[in-house]
Amino acid sequence: MAREMNLVGALNSASLFVFVVVSTFALAHASPDGTRTVEFNVKPGGVVHTFSERLREYECSFTYASQGGTNEQWLMSVGLSDDDRLFSCSVWRPQGKSYLFFTQFKAELKGTKIEYANAYSQTAVGGQSDVALKPEEFAIGESTVTHRDGKFRAELSKLTAIGRTRHDEL
Repeated sequence: MAREMNLVGALNSASLFVFVVVSTFALAHASPDGTRTVEFNVKPGGVVHTFSERLREYECSFTYASQGGTNEQWLMSVGLSDDDRLFSCSVWRPQGKSYLFFTQFKAELKGTKIEYANAYSQTAVGGQSDVALKPEEFAIGESTVTHRDGKFRAELSKLTAIGRTRHDEL
């Protein structure tokens, strides 16, 4: 029985991996007006800030509060697949690991239902790999990815979410 459960888990993991690869491929080949990357400052001080970017009728919002240091330059990239069925949002620090301590975070994709999301304590740069947060540190909802109180260890350097648009429900 345990062996069957491991097989089912492996198949589910493989299916998710294929979905992410296909989604990433589709978004990487989106039309020039189907992607946008913008720079913004993540500001410490413990105050809640929100940064948002729209692409057509879809929007990604990143809300956070952080402590320590000075402003960091981050990027937000939003993209829409050629068939308008997938909307992606990535928020990250291009220099790698953030030195800020995040007391909270939330990403919201408006107009979509999230099918994949992950958050990372370190971004891949200079030969380093992405380091994913532990699954218990954050929660994935229908349209949001949020920290979990008491579980999140205050380290965030990247967040990625891919949502299925309502376009295919018409």
